[in-house]
Amino acid sequence: MLLKFEKIAKSYSKDRVILDQLDLEIKGGERVAIVGPSGSGKTTLLNLIGTLDRPDSGKMYFENQDLSVFTDLQLAAFRNEKIGFVFQMHHLLPQLTLLENILLPTLTDKKLQGKETHERARKLISRMGLAEVAHQKPSELSGGECQRTAVARALINRPGLILADEPTGALDQKSAFNLTDLLVELNKEEGVTLIVVTHSMDVASKMNRIYTLSEGKLITIE
Repeated sequence: MLLKFEKIAKSYSKDRVILDQLDLEIKGGERVAIVGPSGSGKTTLLNLIGTLDRPDSGKMYFENQDLSVFTDLQLAAFRNEKIGFVFQMHHLLPQLTLLENILLPTLTDKKLQGKETHERARKLISRMGLAEVAHQKPSELSGGECQRTAVARALINRPGLILADEPTGALDQKSAFNLTDLLVELNKEEGVTLIVVTHSMDVASKMNRIYTLSEGKLITIE
């Protein structure tokens, strides 16, 4: 089991319960979509999965490790090694080239700053269809190209899990379809687990499982 949540609870006030005794199990290599209305807690749940936030109660396990005992520094190192993030907005640094943006997550670990990592970055750039713009800056790229760069950045450290929060939300329909297909292909090629939060049922339908988040709990959509 890659990821396991047991009775996770999260509230922002006594009157605003976001997650209520939520359970979740995800195996390595799965593709999972989480859908639901705005304000239902989807991003909150994704932040907990990504260890960007901590639950009020409950247990979180990743590869059988109890994440509740990790310090903030340990969680930061864990995130950088195990999890890749793709957000609705690409969050590329404007002063850096596409290649430099992809390599950013490797800068905190000297073991990842060698020839092998640069070769992986070039292979990812080629896989994303971005070889011709590798040395251009985000302002010179289209929205779809920037988002594909963000996907490559998320994959550079070979994480076990990719978390995508509305990854197609800022794209036109064609670019959204292309990015969704790319994520599915990378899930298969890299063996990386994919969890996508989305409003789009077109995106969700490409996943193995679809959950809706309602009243603080996950319900499987058949």
